[in-house]
Amino acid sequence: MTYDSSLDIALQRLHDEGRYRTFIDVERERGNFPHAVRTKPDGSKQDVTIWCGNDYLGMGQHPVVLKAMHEAIDATGAGSGGTRNISGTTVYHKRLEAELSDLHHKEDALLFTSAYIANDATLSTLPKIFPGLVILSDSLNHASMIEGIRRNGGAKSIFKHNDLDDLRAKLEAVPANLPKLIAFESIYSMDGDFAPIEAILDLADEYNALTYIDEVHAVGMYGPRGGGVAERDGLMGRIDIINGTLAKAYGVMGGYIAASAKMCDAIRSYAPGFIFTTSLPPAVAAGAAASVAHLKTDTALRQQHQDGAAALKLRLKGLGMPLIDNGTHIVPVHVGDPVKCKMISDRLLDDFGIYVQPINFPTVPRGTERLRFTPSPVHGPEQVDALVNALDMLWSHCALNRAELAG
Repeated sequence: MTYDSSLDIALQRLHDEGRYRTFIDVERERGNFPHAVRTKPDGSKQDVTIWCGNDYLGMGQHPVVLKAMHEAIDATGAGSGGTRNISGTTVYHKRLEAELSDLHHKEDALLFTSAYIANDATLSTLPKIFPGLVILSDSLNHASMIEGIRRNGGAKSIFKHNDLDDLRAKLEAVPANLPKLIAFESIYSMDGDFAPIEAILDLADEYNALTYIDEVHAVGMYGPRGGGVAERDGLMGRIDIINGTLAKAYGVMGGYIAASAKMCDAIRSYAPGFIFTTSLPPAVAAGAAASVAHLKTDTALRQQHQDGAAALKLRLKGLGMPLIDNGTHIVPVHVGDPVKCKMISDRLLDDFGIYVQPINFPTVPRGTERLRFTPSPVHGPEQVDALVNALDMLWSHCALNRAELAG
């Protein structure tokens, strides 16, 4: 067998299963989001509306963010010039970390190039700091958390998703003298459900376990200042390590952890994913800092976002769409077949100029394929009407189920 034939077989397998992913060439226009221009395979142009972006609040287009980035790039140039340990720590990085530690009311914060790297680097490093550490991980945790836990060489225990009884049983099975950490998310992005944060923290207190929460799909959007679900529920002070992203609600790029000064110092000193990675460009850090600072006070934008998500859910429920509604801003619509899911995605794009990627295995289990819509404050009534009408037509055309799913 040749190497090329192995590649052919691997790629054909994805095609046969109906889950080969294709990307579109899309050009966003400043100040006109969620509208964009697609370059089609034949070179022609098509106006599209993006419904699957993670720029949840449209901050990637916000004048405050753009101004800060322009000023920083004019002042410092493009790149940071190195890793944080060499020459890649600038006033912009420190300013951003100060904004993030203030956001979460923690002593310090540590900036990474993405939230994926922040999760992977931190969770893979913790057993070096706490010998014998056992990490108890929710079964639906993000791939970055799974990878960090897998690579760390320590013991792990997977508990059933949001199942407090199973978590208790798993904690009970760990010897009392061993250090423990519970790793979970505040919002799980594929089903859009919340974690029972307070109850998990109560168990952590009972069994003397550290806690690690991923607030990637919540920072900027929940809580009085956008500190996430833990801030909304008044629980930030009880969590040891908070992970967040700057690439979703904050509209830029990067990830971070917020924790005690000692915890951040230890991760900074031991994590290869931090030590050996060139730091974010100063302009990116400047834009992110401006976005975090702005959203600490823009409660109206957060409310507008929640209202938009609620309105879309109401419209879809009115058509009997199989909506998975767990009370968050994420709007997953169940299809349950990879081929039909991709076909609907393709038809939405080609026939209606609506861009939403199909979500399939391994992101979600086989048989639960879905379209995942992320309404934002800049999706207006006209865009909602166009989306709902197109889905109604395609659902009928494909003879798909219209019975609403339970959350």
